[in-house]
Amino acid sequence: MIKIKTRASLAGLLALVITTSPAIAQQGQPQQLETITLNAGMHNIRAEVALSPEQRATGLMYRREMAAHEGMLFVFEQPAPQCFWMKNTLLPLSIAFLADDGTVVNIADMKPQTLDSHCSDKPVRYALEMNQGWFAKRGIQAGAKLKGPVFNSVR
Repeated sequence: MIKIKTRASLAGLLALVITTSPAIAQQGQPQQLETITLNAGMHNIRAEVALSPEQRATGLMYRREMAAHEGMLFVFEQPAPQCFWMKNTLLPLSIAFLADDGTVVNIADMKPQTLDSHCSDKPVRYALEMNQGWFAKRGIQAGAKLKGPVFNSVR
């Protein structure tokens, strides 16, 4: 499990991940990334962290299943408009676009194996993919705040 205390350690983690993990999942194989724990109210999330451009591009492609409390956190270097699609992604997913402090900007449901674009309503640094309906079932919507080590590192 990854514990990130400061922005500097997040940068160090990025350097470590880029130099020590496979750049891209083998064709047709899901990638397995380091995880962190996030909190959405009383709900814990075990999130794999996609830091490098290659890890973000592969995302949750080729997964056939994912536990209810698991997801993937996409971390970008700086806030920007972010858009996602579902090419080679077999699971229906919901994506929450998150501000630097963990506040949910907007949430979108995404259909598997489509090229439909799902974008943040404003520039964001984080996006969290979970099984489709995860946020709605827990009453999490725009304005809710997630907590976790990556959000604590941003001032």
